[in-house]
Amino acid sequence: QVQLVESGGGLAQAGGSLRLSCAASGRTFASYAMGWFRQAPGKEREFVAAISWRGSGKYYADSVKGRFTISRDNAKNTVYLQMNSLKPEDTAVYYCNSVSYGATHSSSDYWGQGTQVTVSS
Repeated sequence: QVQLVESGGGLAQAGGSLRLSCAASGRTFASYAMGWFRQAPGKEREFVAAISWRGSGKYYADSVKGRFTISRDNAKNTVYLQMNSLKPEDTAVYYCNSVSYGATHSSSDYWGQGTQVTVSS
């Protein structure tokens, strides 16, 4: 089973940027499509972005399209989320997880601890 550790969250002003990282353990990381999800207080966890196992395919939630960029480095077993033009509504705990490419839900029920992103107006 792949273990996931998210990092890079913090406090940012509206219009600012943050870069999140998700470090995965396990030899099979490179064979999985990976995604980012987020959960705001009082709301359900929602899909943010996903990337194919090779990194050539990417797709995004409409709410972040054009502002966020997902990428991965299979040599480092890490997936990234570059977040630009942040908005207060991006405030949430961010998680990564494996996905079936094309889907907007995770393919595993195992979640890491997440990383908190707070955007002030």
